[in-house]
Amino acid sequence: MLKMSTDPMRHALNGATMGTRWSALFYADVDPAPVQAALQAAVGAVDAQMSTWTPDSALMRLNAAPVGEWVALPAPMLEVIAMGLEVGRASEGAFDICMGDVVTAWGFGPDRADAAQIRASLAVSRDPAGAALELDRAAGYVCKHAAVTLDLNGIAKGYGVDCLTDTLAEFGISAGLLGIDGEMRALGLRPNGTPWTIAVEAPDREQRAPFSVLALENAAVATSGDYRHWVEVQGRHLSHTMDPRRGAPLMTSPASVTVVARNCALADAWATALMVLGAQGGTILAQEQGLDALFLVRDEPAGLRGIPVGSLFAGKEE
Repeated sequence: MLKMSTDPMRHALNGATMGTRWSALFYADVDPAPVQAALQAAVGAVDAQMSTWTPDSALMRLNAAPVGEWVALPAPMLEVIAMGLEVGRASEGAFDICMGDVVTAWGFGPDRADAAQIRASLAVSRDPAGAALELDRAAGYVCKHAAVTLDLNGIAKGYGVDCLTDTLAEFGISAGLLGIDGEMRALGLRPNGTPWTIAVEAPDREQRAPFSVLALENAAVATSGDYRHWVEVQGRHLSHTMDPRRGAPLMTSPASVTVVARNCALADAWATALMVLGAQGGTILAQEQGLDALFLVRDEPAGLRGIPVGSLFAGKEE
C-alpha cells in the first residue's frame, strides 16, 4: 500500500532512564530531534529527583535529613509523594513509600543484601507512611516525623510515563503510546481511529510472551510481578515487592497484577498494592476502588489462571 503525502510520519523514539528504556510511538509531521531531547529531559528530571542510585538526588537528600527538619523538594516529587500516600491510605498500608531500608537491606538498591540490616528491618515496628510524613505542598516542603527511608520505585516509573505523555502534548501531539519498561500510557487513538494495543505479559522468568492484549484510549496500564526482579534465598525466589506488614519480601503473592488507571503513576502504585494484598484481598479492594485489574495466579497442576476485575478485563480469565 502506497503512503499518501498527507499521512502523518511514524516516529518511534527511545532512550535510557531509570536503569531501563523509555519509548514513545506517535504519528506526526514534526522534527523528531527536539521531541527526543524534550522526552529525554523529562524522564531525566524524574530520575534525578527520585533515584535511590544517585547520592545527590532530592530523594536521598530527604532520606538523609534529620527527623523534624522541613526539607524543600521539587513540585513533581511532592506530587509523587502525595499520590503515594493517597494509595497507601486507600490500601491500608499495602503500598508504603517508606520501605527504603527494607529494599536496601535485601539488596534491591545500589548495595548488596546485608544480613544485619535484614534482621534490623524485621525488628522495626512500623507506622503508616502517612503518620511519618507531613507535606506542605503550597510551600514546597516535607517533614519526617519518624526515622524513615523513602523509596519511590513503586510509583516513579509510572510518573515518568505521565511526564512523557505531558511532554508529547506540549508539542501539539494528541495521540501516542508512551512507556518505561512495562508501564505504558495510551494517548488518544491510532491514526486509523482504533485504540492502542498493549500486551499483558505472561509471568515467565525465562522468556517474554503475551498472556493477553488490551485495547486502550487515554488510559494507563502497569504491571507488578514476581518474575522480573528477585533474590534467591535457600533455593526460593523472593520478589522485589516488599510486604510492609512484615518488613520483608512477599512470601506468597500472585505471579503478577496488571492495573489500568487514568494515569500511569496511580496504575503503578495500585499494581504494587494489589500484589501485596494477594488475589483474594486485592480483588476485594480493586472492586471497592472501582479499579480494572487482572491477577495472574500460578495454580498447580493447572498452570496460569487469570482473575479479572472490572469491565476492561472481562473475558480475560483462563
